[in-house]
Amino acid sequence: QLKLVASGGDAVQPGESLRLSCAASGSFVTIGAMGWYRQAPGNQRDLVATITSGGSTSYADSVKGRFTISRDNAKNTVYLQMNSLKPADTAVYYCNADLILDHMWTRRLDYWGQGTQVTVSS
Repeated sequence: QLKLVASGGDAVQPGESLRLSCAASGSFVTIGAMGWYRQAPGNQRDLVATITSGGSTSYADSVKGRFTISRDNAKNTVYLQMNSLKPADTAVYYCNADLILDHMWTRRLDYWGQGTQVTVSS
């Protein structure tokens, strides 16, 4: 059974930091790109950051310089270090993974984890 479990969300004050984690488990060969998205109430789900299997990263302009995405391939885990948090960062954060199901990378599954709530408020 495939699982993508996110954790680390919390309620913090502006300027504080949080680290989100998302671990994948189940029957897959490896993982391609991984990413974090967020969705605030009444808004669409937006891309926050992505990281390829080789470690190349990209970020939404709103989080550049404050957030850092990383991954531990041995643990099938992606992280999001969030510093200098702002009220505008309040949202449910979702992780996403490109799960590779065969060694030729021909069968893949775009998989979503459950969300974790981040609330930034004074």
